[in-house]
Amino acid sequence: MAGGGAGLTKRLGTLLSGLLECGAFCGIIFGWASLVFVLKDLGYFEDLCQPTAIPGPNQTLLTDCSRQDEQFSLVFTIGSFMNNFMTFPMGFIFDRFGTTVARLIAISLYAGGTLLVAFSTPELAVLLFPAMSMLSVGGILLILTNMQVGNLFGKYRSIIITLYNGAFDSSSAIFLIIKVLYERGLSLRAMFLFMAACSAWHLLRTLFLMPRTRIPYPLPAAYDYGLRCPGRSQSYRTYEEKRPPGEAGPEETPLELSAPRVSTYTNAFAFTQLCGVLCAPWNGLILDRHKRGKTPRPEGALGALADLQASVLSLAVTVTQCVLFSICAAVPMLPVQFVTFVLQVLSRSFLYGGNAAFLAIAFPPQHFGKLYGLAMALSALVALLQYPCVTLVRGPLHGDPFYVNLGLIAVVLVAFVSPVVVARECRRRAKELGAAGTPLTAPLDAETPAEMPH
Repeated sequence: MAGGGAGLTKRLGTLLSGLLECGAFCGIIFGWASLVFVLKDLGYFEDLCQPTAIPGPNQTLLTDCSRQDEQFSLVFTIGSFMNNFMTFPMGFIFDRFGTTVARLIAISLYAGGTLLVAFSTPELAVLLFPAMSMLSVGGILLILTNMQVGNLFGKYRSIIITLYNGAFDSSSAIFLIIKVLYERGLSLRAMFLFMAACSAWHLLRTLFLMPRTRIPYPLPAAYDYGLRCPGRSQSYRTYEEKRPPGEAGPEETPLELSAPRVSTYTNAFAFTQLCGVLCAPWNGLILDRHKRGKTPRPEGALGALADLQASVLSLAVTVTQCVLFSICAAVPMLPVQFVTFVLQVLSRSFLYGGNAAFLAIAFPPQHFGKLYGLAMALSALVALLQYPCVTLVRGPLHGDPFYVNLGLIAVVLVAFVSPVVVARECRRRAKELGAAGTPLTAPLDAETPAEMPH
């Protein structure tokens, strides 16, 4: 990190406030199962419940709320789909217009979504559909602008990117907190009005602790960002602004909530999500392990190659975790699902954090938003396959998911192709550098060549 510019205090303030932002706001929709308990207690979609008679001498009457559960599941499905699919256009906006514009859009969406929930009622339960979609898109755009903060910390770049993705995972526990506070007497409206009021904090952070365009990497000397606190209210010109003209998996599905007794597993699932922020940096440690030795990381093409080589192990570990998660999820024993919850947190943290870090390593930074958005949009399309899978299980397979689970495990195994392809690309680049006369281990005072185009 070059001297001058933004000091360590300001950079740490940006890092920690961004971590709080991601951990408290960005991915809250994935704690939907906890919020459903509150919404059911308030009577949302309750008109869809119908009395059903059980044949027998006493003609017992029970309430069938399966259609109510389907409606809640539909709200989550649309919201989580929008979370991934809309990342591509949001990434384009981030790349084209910069951080400030992207964050203002995100703040507007988030504030609108929280207000819709706050003023919704059982009679206006339909407001949950646009509300959850707005919270999803606003949250993903906030984390998209935050991941560039890793550029401020040089050799810890990948660790910070994965840490932010872990905080995104942990934010799903916010709805669990809302559920607990609701049980203590707080109203749903008051809690969501408070979340809407937090938009002022997001706005202040946008003005004072974020750049107008993007944080470049490598970081130029004397780089600074944000508005001046005292005196004149004007923005520091960033490195990007000084450039001449011309120069952004399938998600988990909510637990079935047919009766309050599944609350134990829902709470367990929600609590494990809190550990996402603790698990995510492990992948960053793998990605940045070559930067912590006594020998400084080489610059230029050699440095880019070293970063790419470090990602091979990360990709292999991630795929292995996903395979183990798929196997445990296929075991038809409910207690085993506690292990599945743990593996889900690990694999999701490694998958999303590793994906963002890999894109930052392997491609030019000016295309990060678009590539990250494209990857998320593709994952949203893949997630839609859950519906034909469910139809297949309920229909031809007569409720037995064994063959579907087996097929999904086989598909996940194909992902081992990814680390193999990246390893081959590393060998190809190493041969090109060797043929060009570039030593693979340059002395400290050696002049490094210009970085190879990706």
